[in-house]
Amino acid sequence: MESTEGRSNGAAWFLSGAIVGVAIAMLVTPKSGKDSRQYLAGKGKETLGETGKNFVESSKELFEHGRQLVNDAAELFERGRKLVKG
Repeated sequence: MESTEGRSNGAAWFLSGAIVGVAIAMLVTPKSGKDSRQYLAGKGKETLGETGKNFVESSKELFEHGRQLVNDAAELFERGRKLVKG
């Protein structure tokens, strides 16, 4: 399973690439200011929507992983307590 830091770095690189791609597209595409603003607004919403979904999915996965770690720790603690009691 990928680490939290790896996911954060991946999301940051994705966003950086998206921003650079949009900037390059804006430089080479002959559009009016109004058309360009509409295009940027649409792409921004699209990109943020996808990133938000990825963030939510990653958060759910991390939560479940944390829950499993807590359950495992509780089980180990209980086993250790039983061993000490005899």
